Amino acid sequence: MNTAATDNTLVLIRYGEIGLKGRNRPEFERRLAERVRLALKPLGGRVWREHGRLFAEAPVSWPELQRRLAGVFGIVSFSPVRRAPLDLDAIIAGARAELADALEDRRALTDRRALADPHAPAGRPPGPARFKVAARRANKRFPLRSIELNRQIGAALLADPPGGRELQVALDDPEHTVHVEIRDDAAYIFARTAAGPGGLPVGSSGRALALLSGGIDSPAAVWMIMKRGVRVDAVHFHSYPFTSDRSKEKVIDLARILAKHGGPIDLHVVHFTDVQTAISQACPPEWVITIMRRMMFRIAGRLAGRIGALALVTGESVGQVASQTLESIQTIGAVAPLPVLRPLVGFDKAEIVDLARRIGTYDTSILPYQDCCALFVPRNPRTRPRPAEAEAVEAPLEIEPLITGALERTETLRLDP
Repeated sequence: MNTAATDNTLVLIRYGEIGLKGRNRPEFERRLAERVRLALKPLGGRVWREHGRLFAEAPVSWPELQRRLAGVFGIVSFSPVRRAPLDLDAIIAGARAELADALEDRRALTDRRALADPHAPAGRPPGPARFKVAARRANKRFPLRSIELNRQIGAALLADPPGGRELQVALDDPEHTVHVEIRDDAAYIFARTAAGPGGLPVGSSGRALALLSGGIDSPAAVWMIMKRGVRVDAVHFHSYPFTSDRSKEKVIDLARILAKHGGPIDLHVVHFTDVQTAISQACPPEWVITIMRRMMFRIAGRLAGRIGALALVTGESVGQVASQTLESIQTIGAVAPLPVLRPLVGFDKAEIVDLARRIGTYDTSILPYQDCCALFVPRNPRTRPRPAEAEAVEAPLEIEPLITGALERTETLRLDP
């Protein structure tokens, strides 16, 4: 509610595919409300459902609330809302105030773009701001029908535009649409919309364990699978002293960034030094990466069973590196006891980098602290391995004791946003 007494901001939250879930829809809505509530918890906000809509309210400004909600999976878009009494003059005043804020937001956005790129081509030439009113009368006791509300509110805004800005009605191509919903208790008015990430609320699609390195790909894969409603734990294979503690801290930082989107993440740090040493001593150099990845999948599968995860998640993309040819994917995945989800399988590197920049992991991922995979890449890795060949190569390894020893020295960290 936008009032001087409380200085709260009220927002209307919209979702997409949740609305298609049939009988399961209430459960998805409940989980989305939980995720919004978690995002607003530090602010003292509240969340509730009303007439099939999801609302949230918190004692902060619209930009702060926008920052908090923009990463919540399941939200397609959301708008700041003004609530006015069921009186035409009050509704017109609320519409004028909301349109004024929308015009100011548009002006500020234009100024920021001009500062960021002064050589960018100019947009639409200055002129009247094109707008329309879209009223919806859910409360049929209100005396004016929707079309009459559109006319009277629009005429009032034209006669007395906010800030003296010239206005022009544009029913087909408006820059601003002033929405007015007439409910039983009040009128709800909004003209601004912010985008959410879409998808499904985290926790609605089960639990998975992601193999998280310090690179660009695996954090992007975690974000993608969280977007499908999956709660994610992460496992990182740390090979001190081959890899430094700074490389471990880098992965912790990445997990904290991801927790901003999907809630707290349990990061399982596996002591992988003994496994890696045994592989490098017993296996030909061209096989090291393949056998190392097979051991990672075995350990991750065992850990997933302990925590109740139903799948593993990796950042693999077909053909990107030697361990991601189809033959390598088959040979490495053959030892996985659970399904392996690869959200980035069809992405090219440029697309993955764009996604990493958008979700905020890229700058951390490119810090120069390498993980165990990057340090042990041979000059000529095997690109077309076969499962039977891999089994023969790793036969000298004491696989079960290596797995047990790595799991016994695993450290688990709970990472909050």
